[in-house]
Amino acid sequence: MNGTLWLVLMLIGALAAQDHGEPAAPDDAHAVQVQMRNVSYHYSAATSVQISRLEGKLVPTPPNSMPVFDAKDSFILHIDSAEIAISAASLANVLNSQVFAAKDSPLKDISIAVDRGKLKIKGKLHSKGDVGFETEGTLSVTTEGKIRLHADKIRALHLPVKGLMDLLGIEIANLIKTDKLHGVRAEKDDVILDPEQILPPPRIQGRVTAVALRGNQIVQIFGSSKSAKKPSYNGNYMAYRGNQLRFGKLTMDDTDMVLIDMDPKDPFDFFLDHYKEQLVAGYTKETPAFGLRVYMRDFNKLHSGARHAPSR
Repeated sequence: MNGTLWLVLMLIGALAAQDHGEPAAPDDAHAVQVQMRNVSYHYSAATSVQISRLEGKLVPTPPNSMPVFDAKDSFILHIDSAEIAISAASLANVLNSQVFAAKDSPLKDISIAVDRGKLKIKGKLHSKGDVGFETEGTLSVTTEGKIRLHADKIRALHLPVKGLMDLLGIEIANLIKTDKLHGVRAEKDDVILDPEQILPPPRIQGRVTAVALRGNQIVQIFGSSKSAKKPSYNGNYMAYRGNQLRFGKLTMDDTDMVLIDMDPKDPFDFFLDHYKEQLVAGYTKETPAFGLRVYMRDFNKLHSGARHAPSR
């Protein structure tokens, strides 16, 4: 076996990961219902997803507690129905910062691009002297609701090797290593991505039913579009209802809170890590039934000084 093919086989083996199984059923007794429309939701300064629509619930962890905005591990966002897009750059950031973040990770410097209906992934095989690799493939959905990347082409050291692998009868699944990665696994000649596992907190829970490439974005459909509800409010918003929800020093019983974009001309840019700064930059109204309507400024429109102001 020549050196180039060996490097490629090592690369594919490094992409394999353990399937973590199906999550537990949501704790509906203490869950807070949530609906979102046209939200740019930040996981970090470099990673965000675009939520066109979403219906679901905040499920507290552990059970019998309540979701807390100030503790991202205190809840899981269980998705009943949604359309969520992630840019190629944000997906690359997730892989670099979550899946392949360890110093001894076999892959480094992942970059992703969308080109003519194909997803192109480049990076370095860190465990073999940072040898460059690239793959090109198509996306589909597995029967378990994960995202399948089928590699049509594989190159290492700028040499094509996919045809040679096919000729030798070698599949990606034959090369799974025991030091498996979180949220990624190999299956025959495909790589399976699990959105529930690769994203940082707050975790999501839901079944992907369709996936497509749109511009530079990977668009994921969760659940059935038939179960999608009509918007409850105008504009861009995040609405929370029922049970208990804590944020800052306040705890709402029988939650009735809507976070509303002050500028509806573009998506509601929301960053949970900085929600207090967005809150302070806006204003709040109380309804006759003691609900809260919180008008927030977009995170990307806060003054640079306000973004980094210390919490009080």
